Amino acid sequence: MSSNPAASPAVRPRRVVTDRRGGRSRSPYDSFNLGDHVGDDPADVAANRARVARELGVDADRLVWMDQVHGTGVAVVDRPQPGPLADTDALVTATPGLVLAVLAADCVPVLLADSETGVVAAVHAGREGVRKGVLPAALSAMASLGARARHVSALLGPAVCGACYEVPEQMQADVARVAPEAAVRTRTGTPGLDLRAGIEQLLRRAGIPEVVQDPRCTVEDGTLFSHRRDGVTGRQAGLVWLDQQHG
Repeated sequence: MSSNPAASPAVRPRRVVTDRRGGRSRSPYDSFNLGDHVGDDPADVAANRARVARELGVDADRLVWMDQVHGTGVAVVDRPQPGPLADTDALVTATPGLVLAVLAADCVPVLLADSETGVVAAVHAGREGVRKGVLPAALSAMASLGARARHVSALLGPAVCGACYEVPEQMQADVARVAPEAAVRTRTGTPGLDLRAGIEQLLRRAGIPEVVQDPRCTVEDGTLFSHRRDGVTGRQAGLVWLDQQHG
């Protein structure tokens, strides 16, 4: 797992992105699959999720998961949840120690943090979510807890790159109406989408000064899960939380 921490006077936002290595799942989910909705053995998924909790040094019930539907549903959470939150594509919290998780296998996991006020969010931003407005919805929920755009930084996790993401021309146009910079040509010259470029445009337009892109393409990098490349496969996770400062 790779991390991208930020500093804060009272709490420290932390961000981690997993890959497919080091877990218990068997082919075609090998091996660190964290998705419980893709056909993998539930016991293997549970073991993989337990490993996440151990490595982060938190109890497993402090991990908050979503049933993602490519929509705009946002859940603001302040306590552990008994199970995945239904019809949700963004999680927001100001509670230290709650770890917000977003699953992805080509879509963009967006990890947002306001290091001044201590508000974080995990957003599942695929083509439909971007088009429908999941990012503004998540930012609005963060603002309701006191976050300010000028204090927010964003990490855009690994996703399918524009050179690999071929789409019909009309589908490209639908997304480009919301995020024009997402419209690109693939390496074969056909219409494509660079969702991370479009998302960065949206975030900067919203006043967010720091947007970092993980450059890895899920289709090209065999250490990452990719539904577009493999069809039946697992899911990696983007994780964000507030780590209480001590000392």
